[in-house]
Amino acid sequence: MGEPSIITRESARSRGLSDREIRRLVDSGTWVRVIRGVYVPRSAYTALDVVERHRLLCEATVSVGGDLVLSHVSAAILHGFTVWNVPLERAHVIRDKPTGNSISNSRIVHAGRLAPGDVTDLRGTAVTTPARTVADLAATLPFEQALVIGDHALRTAHLVPEDIAHALHPSHPGSRKACRVARFLEPGSESVGESRSRAAFIREQLPLPVTQADVFDAAGNHLGRVDFLWKEDGVIGEFDGRIKYGRLVPEGSTPEDVLWAEKRREDALRAAGWQIVRWTWDDLSNTDELTARIRAALLRGRQAAAPAGRVRYSGRQSSSSGIPGGVKPRT
Repeated sequence: MGEPSIITRESARSRGLSDREIRRLVDSGTWVRVIRGVYVPRSAYTALDVVERHRLLCEATVSVGGDLVLSHVSAAILHGFTVWNVPLERAHVIRDKPTGNSISNSRIVHAGRLAPGDVTDLRGTAVTTPARTVADLAATLPFEQALVIGDHALRTAHLVPEDIAHALHPSHPGSRKACRVARFLEPGSESVGESRSRAAFIREQLPLPVTQADVFDAAGNHLGRVDFLWKEDGVIGEFDGRIKYGRLVPEGSTPEDVLWAEKRREDALRAAGWQIVRWTWDDLSNTDELTARIRAALLRGRQAAAPAGRVRYSGRQSSSSGIPGGVKPRT
């Protein structure tokens, strides 16, 4: 799981430290107690971000032994899935039992059935598989948070929505909720902002766009790859995360260069007949105004001439009705 290495009470005692000396190291701030009986040097702990600290908590949790399998958000972190707005103060584990959920200051124990194919080994640690992990989270998290993780899992773990549904047992708590999430997962969403945007479209009953489409003008010139495309309505949607104007600026360019290139790109798309709606993180916190702008653009697009040129799809196309095919738990 990576550095820093944990220090267990047993290993400290084997090197001659007494329990009183261990307590003194913790009380003085030299060591941080991760969980009872598991420690790490404070200098190493303070250098970790919140995700790295959660990985450390997971390592400490499984170090105590037992029949624990890391699951839910802890498994998502270990698989490398992007997590947004999900508490990371406790490690999540599952035991293969029908009942017996419990919660403590450092961990949440879920009781649930585990089929042989539901568990994998990550560097010596038992973890729920990507599909089972997303299924568990889809059954327990709010829709938006589950969609963010599930979209990233589909893109990076090469899953399909049916894999998520198949990981659900008929008696799986929250299976109906999880199947709804699975229906709307989209590997074409390439960021938290794009997944949250799609959650807003679903919540506000907007038509679902295609993701990641390449747009060409009538002469065959590539005008750009767009985040969202309502092709039949002649509308392009773009989520503007600050990241592309900051640390992802190409070498040799400045943020101003990127902004100028983006303006020229947008001018060319508008000249080809496309309506364009842009939004930012702030718009996703209160989507009423964004929804109104998208609806107005869809109306303008339907009333205008169809854009010139052609479109090439890069991502998996969502259903134009906004209701993808259903998926069911395994039987």
